[in-house]
Amino acid sequence: MTNTLILARAWLVVLFLAMVSAWPSQARSLLESKHAKPWRAVHLLDYDSDADLEALSQNLGKLASLGINTLVLEVDYNFDFKSHPELRRGFTGAGFKVQSPITRDGARKFAGACRKLGIRLIPEFQSLGHQSWKGETFPLLTVYPQFDLTPGAFPRNEGVYCREWDPLNPAVTKIVFELMDEIIDAFRAEALHVGMDEIFLLGSELSPSTKGQNPAALFAKAVNDLHQHLVRRRHVDMLMWGDRLIDGKSYDFGEWESSINGTAAAIDMIPKDIIICPWHYEPREAYQSIPMLLDKGFRVLPAGWNKLEATSALIAYSRKYDKPKLLGHLFTTWGVKKESLLDFPVLVEGLKLLQVEPQSTSHN
Repeated sequence: MTNTLILARAWLVVLFLAMVSAWPSQARSLLESKHAKPWRAVHLLDYDSDADLEALSQNLGKLASLGINTLVLEVDYNFDFKSHPELRRGFTGAGFKVQSPITRDGARKFAGACRKLGIRLIPEFQSLGHQSWKGETFPLLTVYPQFDLTPGAFPRNEGVYCREWDPLNPAVTKIVFELMDEIIDAFRAEALHVGMDEIFLLGSELSPSTKGQNPAALFAKAVNDLHQHLVRRRHVDMLMWGDRLIDGKSYDFGEWESSINGTAAAIDMIPKDIIICPWHYEPREAYQSIPMLLDKGFRVLPAGWNKLEATSALIAYSRKYDKPKLLGHLFTTWGVKKESLLDFPVLVEGLKLLQVEPQSTSHN
């Protein structure tokens, strides 16, 4: 073999490696995880301080022994932000904190505990929607009321489910991306869940910036802005809930588990490397959102909640599509007390069901 041919082959190898290293992380992870273990995930919230994370770390071994290998931890504004300390939940203008948020050191310590047990840790930051709950408006729209999608509407949050930020205001994402960056770095995260469920106000008559506009295009813009920052710039995987991408007129899931307010068409306007988490909490014979999302090219992580019958049906149905892009199952724990987590019947029994070999059906 001539030196010229050897050099040429060496150059091709270098070029190929350079191309692979330039791929977005989610593209590599899809290839690398093709034969990886299915995700056995649990979504947790109300772990809002270092002390909470320390207590949770004491249960990580038990969660791992049950079969959990992925933890989605909702962080939101419960973090000791340095870029925008005014957006720490519980912060007051005088600088007095009424509660102690998660710190960078606390996040690093918890991430290390997860890593030792082989648990994939994915922090979550609720985006666009869920910017309030009942009478409380969360920090972003409290400190910056001009970012509210419906400014001046719904005094004391009466008559609104949750407030939403304005996806057409570039000042919003500039700040939010800085918050997300801090969370990603603190938890050394390789993925971030961005929420995006239960969006109802896009295009509303009460929204000066989006009134009369196409809700699907508005929702897609919000998703694409997040994707551009997280996947393209930060090279982390992006997860989001799936309800706004499911057409409630085609699939009888109702106005919560699917969209009847015009956002569903966004499914064809967003990148297919996003991990979609369709949540279904009621027992049904079929959950057509799962094959629909798979057919669109997304990776899918179905999510159940507190009804064992429903979760069992969802697991059985989704496992018919036992292919690489069907990642596994996500257990949500809304309203489950921390001391009851390890005994949560749906979690315990659902994980047992997942240990049974699936009956797969033909699917690409």
